[in-house]
Amino acid sequence: MAFSSALIPLGTSAPDFSLPDLTGTKRTLASFDEHDVLVVMFSCNHCPYVQHIETKLAEVAHTLPAVIVAICSNDADTHPDDAPAGLAEQASRAGWKFPYLVDTDQTVAQGYGAVCTPDFFVYGPDRRLAYRGAFDQSTPSNGQPLDGSLLVDAVHRIASGQAVPEPHRPSMGCSIKWKPGMEP
Repeated sequence: MAFSSALIPLGTSAPDFSLPDLTGTKRTLASFDEHDVLVVMFSCNHCPYVQHIETKLAEVAHTLPAVIVAICSNDADTHPDDAPAGLAEQASRAGWKFPYLVDTDQTVAQGYGAVCTPDFFVYGPDRRLAYRGAFDQSTPSNGQPLDGSLLVDAVHRIASGQAVPEPHRPSMGCSIKWKPGMEP
């Protein structure tokens, strides 16, 4: 069953985090301060909605005036494909060169208001939310072009100091696989 992302209020500050990447190196929100635009993507390995966009995301990522960081918050006990080894395989398969972080206690996903995978949050230089929404109009079965157009347009607007016109199209994907008692 597909879930749509929550439309967190624009202007919301990016919650801080300290999470390990797939090599065990801790990354924080401040780790990305050298970049004016930050794309935080909640992701996982097993979701067909993420698998649908993962290769195209790698293609557009290097063209963006932004840094992307992917975060997996799924419960790897119930979804072992979303454990670090599976995430590393995904990053290799998809050609992802950006950091992939692991949110094992799920507090970062809760702080951001993430509810599905993929779920995109784009922040400007002030680290205030400027876009939250879909990669593009495409889903695994709707036949729309897979081009990343919504995310690409949003990032370019934010990088040039423009607002992203609303309404933003919510992301659609698999629900985050919450540990018991962690559900929002």
